[in-house]
Amino acid sequence: MDALLRIPLETTPAQVQRLLQLQQGFAQLCNALAPLVQQTRVWNRVALHHLAYRQLREAFPQMGSQMVCNAIYSVSRTCRLVFQSPSSPLHLDKLGDRPLPLLRFGANSPVYFDRHTLSIKAGQLSMFTLDGRMRFELALAPEVQQRFAQQKLREVVLQQGQASASGVPSFALVFLLVDHQQEQDGASALPLPQPGELPEYVMVDEVV
Repeated sequence: MDALLRIPLETTPAQVQRLLQLQQGFAQLCNALAPLVQQTRVWNRVALHHLAYRQLREAFPQMGSQMVCNAIYSVSRTCRLVFQSPSSPLHLDKLGDRPLPLLRFGANSPVYFDRHTLSIKAGQLSMFTLDGRMRFELALAPEVQQRFAQQKLREVVLQQGQASASGVPSFALVFLLVDHQQEQDGASALPLPQPGELPEYVMVDEVV
């Protein structure tokens, strides 16, 4: 049975700034890739990787190779939602012969991680940031630890949440765990947009 686990991060002001910088850098990666998707109509993850990885790696050396791969994954998944979901207002059938619109990823865009950029061991979480690893202590319930041991980690997403009364944003990590024998390509750690809507972190330039 699939499990969606949301773990709030208890952050210091300095850690919040590091997470905001990471989120901004990740959004910049996605926005650098979006025009290529618009021009080529290619958003298959593997094909997009072959088209863009080297260029992005050279343009954003501070992000590291794995975060470039994760940004390609993010753009690929978002484009599938926007251009292929039947309920999307920008489904390819609805666009017809018009050119693809340009997607723009907002500063609140989620950040995708993988086993190279985030790990959990002995109750400690270690995650990539632009200025080195950031670590958090995690007190996971036994049943949660058992899920991590028995199920496959499908997605890990850093999400920005509501700001506090003082205006400081909160952050949480969302883990999608699936059974090893199941293929869950359509599953996502992020909530799907409502019919007729786009992902809340995506803006669209008008189609000319």
